[in-house]
Amino acid sequence: MTLPPPGQFDFSQQRRTFRLELLRSFPQGFVETAMATFAVFVAIRIFELPPWVKSAILASGSFGLLLSLFVVQLIRRRGWTVNNVAATFWCLSALGFGTAALSGDRAGVYAAGVCFAFVCLASASPLMAQIYRKHYADENRGRLFSLTSLSRACTVAAGGWLLGLWVESQGFRPLFATYAAGTLLMAVCVRAMAPVRLRISNRIRWFDAFSHVGDNRPFAKLLGMWMLIGLGNLISWALFVEFIGNPQYGFGFDAERSGFITSTVPMLAFIVTVVPWGTIFDKLPFYRVRAMVNLFFIAGILIYYLGTSIVTLCLGIALHGIARSGGQILWMLWTTRFAEEDRLSEYQSVHSFLTGVRGVLAPFIAYACLQHLGPASVAYLASGLLVLGTLMIFPEIRAEFAAGSRK
Repeated sequence: MTLPPPGQFDFSQQRRTFRLELLRSFPQGFVETAMATFAVFVAIRIFELPPWVKSAILASGSFGLLLSLFVVQLIRRRGWTVNNVAATFWCLSALGFGTAALSGDRAGVYAAGVCFAFVCLASASPLMAQIYRKHYADENRGRLFSLTSLSRACTVAAGGWLLGLWVESQGFRPLFATYAAGTLLMAVCVRAMAPVRLRISNRIRWFDAFSHVGDNRPFAKLLGMWMLIGLGNLISWALFVEFIGNPQYGFGFDAERSGFITSTVPMLAFIVTVVPWGTIFDKLPFYRVRAMVNLFFIAGILIYYLGTSIVTLCLGIALHGIARSGGQILWMLWTTRFAEEDRLSEYQSVHSFLTGVRGVLAPFIAYACLQHLGPASVAYLASGLLVLGTLMIFPEIRAEFAAGSRK
């Protein structure tokens, strides 16, 4: 292989990574339907698990994000490639999905298998930011990421409806066995990418990455903003399936309709808007894009939970899907705007760790609000947190507009 001259970007490597990411996006989109809809639907309608177990299932992916902080430090100490570690976690996730598929009528085995799968699945996700930083050029990173997100969203949109029909006719066990196969294919794809290594450190300080919070004031402020808006979003997301799948709250939809509303509708909105969001990310200042995305989130949450018909459900979840397409790009790529290349994985691990903190808390907060105060309280709490997070960055938004007017 001929290496590019020093300082010159290797676009052949970018093309290879993009093709493999495009391939990986299909099984990843398929597996995402488990987190978006079917793991919780099975817990609600088949096993009738108590709220704390459903909360644990929803929080398990966030616990994986908590672990990512320590995973990065371990990679630095051992000199492993990011690719191999991500592939290992996804193979372990396949083991968890396989356990759920073989659980039979044992609710505890099902819940343990799903939780383990989600922990491992999420533990590897932040590592991909380092691959994107290394393999994608700065000027088109957002667009390339949005294109693979588009193919993933297409898979989720089709799967949300078709898999609902499958669960109704065949039960959940074949579906979860297929989830296991999907995570194995994801591991193969990331393993085939050119290896990415982090700078080796001979000592491990598990929370050393948090030193960047004190050294980088904009980064620290953004982490506070993310905590508010992320908590609001995760509280609302935790109950999307519960709100329409549990007859107690007025709808009681079956697997087909629940999958269509919570997976297909938002992903159709995601498909239409993700590439434009990628272009916006590459062209506009960060804070302005973040505020635009927040407005869509707020509108979607209020309409979904305060409406009383299937039309308002679909409209609210569609607006949430539009916001999610922009929010996913921002979540994965925002540290590329604030971190030097060799430190990006540490910045991302701090961001992912704090995402895990709020993700672990959010389902328990959401179910407490739902049980004691009702769905409206969830809408007001979630949207209120998003408003507060947006107000935090208002000075930066105003500065961006002022800078633009002087050009």
